[in-house]
Amino acid sequence: MNRVLLYTSPGCPDCAAVKRYLHQCGVAFEERDVTQPGVAEEAKSRYGVRIAPITVIDGEASYGTFAEQKAVLDSRLEGD
Repeated sequence: MNRVLLYTSPGCPDCAAVKRYLHQCGVAFEERDVTQPGVAEEAKSRYGVRIAPITVIDGEASYGTFAEQKAVLDSRLEGD
């Protein structure tokens, strides 16, 4: 089972799309809101980016729109 961490922000349509997709795939994930104190800085220091959505699967981050992330998500979640 993959460990999935998702950095999101309220009102972000791509964040909602990634969350919806993970739910549809039956993938459990931990969500962190980049608008909360220190969370954006944490994402920036760990993954080099602080703009949501950032999807981290087993320590490897991908970011950008849902459309940009979908192929990466499919590849990394394969076999679960």
